[in-house]
Amino acid sequence: MKLSARDATAYFRKPDPNGAGILIYGGDAMRVALKRQEVIKALVGPNGEEEMRLTRMTGAELRKDPAMLGDAIKAQGFFPGPRVAFVEEAGDSVAKAITPALADWAEGDAQIVVTAGQLNARSSLRKLFEAHPRAYAAGVYDDPPSRDEIEGHLRDAGVANVSRDAMDLISAYAREMAPGDLRQTIEKLGLYKLGDDTEATVEDVEACAPQSNEAGLDDLLNVVADLNASDIGPILSRLYAQGTQPVALCIAAMRHFRQLHTAASDPGGAAAGIGRLKPPIFGPRRDRMVRQASNWGRPNLEEALGAITETDLTLRSANTAPDRALVERMFIRLAMLGRRRG
Repeated sequence: MKLSARDATAYFRKPDPNGAGILIYGGDAMRVALKRQEVIKALVGPNGEEEMRLTRMTGAELRKDPAMLGDAIKAQGFFPGPRVAFVEEAGDSVAKAITPALADWAEGDAQIVVTAGQLNARSSLRKLFEAHPRAYAAGVYDDPPSRDEIEGHLRDAGVANVSRDAMDLISAYAREMAPGDLRQTIEKLGLYKLGDDTEATVEDVEACAPQSNEAGLDDLLNVVADLNASDIGPILSRLYAQGTQPVALCIAAMRHFRQLHTAASDPGGAAAGIGRLKPPIFGPRRDRMVRQASNWGRPNLEEALGAITETDLTLRSANTAPDRALVERMFIRLAMLGRRRG
């Protein structure tokens, strides 16, 4: 039976306990693996593998020993409970080995869970599961998780109370992060809020999100936009120690000041302009950027963008001045520009 995207999402969370099995396929191996983990956990519980109610095999192993899967679904373990026979890295080459196992499947046998890469509509493996009356086939695509999926992950992590802005931020992360990173962030949020029934905020979500050089870049750009010239040097030193290149700093500065310019140019005011930015900005960071855009004003921001462009072109040309000195001078010049005219 072929599952639609909506039905597949529901099935992954609550698989048919009396089904023969499921084929999960897709081009993104991480997304497929996460859905497979979800299905197997729902079928055998968190201790299924320790209780030897989960049998693993690869497609290559099954090709060498076609009887392996049939033996696995019939074998009775020492511990009571549902069982799963899991075949990973499968493809059309193992369809012949899976066919008799599905044909011989009966009530009480282990469910068959098969994962594969991208399969087209002519795939013999897909046709096998789609045609079986008690088996399922579900494609996993590269679309970001839906709101329902995110809420399900939050429930699984024990996070029941989430503010609207925090949920919007998680949804924005879902469009940008790899699936594994998003799941890890939500699980970390669950631990972060363990024993705390208060509403999860934007600050809580940001504290649990993966950290990178972006955090240091944000610190630098906020110091410059807030006109704190004396703090520029120490932050630059830390970023350079982390391997950040001068050109990358220019690109980040251009992006930040363009956002401020967009906000300051909005007819509805800086707050309305920040609200239209993509990806969206939330919480204290949003408030800070609204304040920065208002303080600088459109003419000053246009002058700042000109200074950044000039430095960027100099860095990319055959100049003799040290790149780091050029960038530091640019940031100090920006901070002084805003202070003089803000």
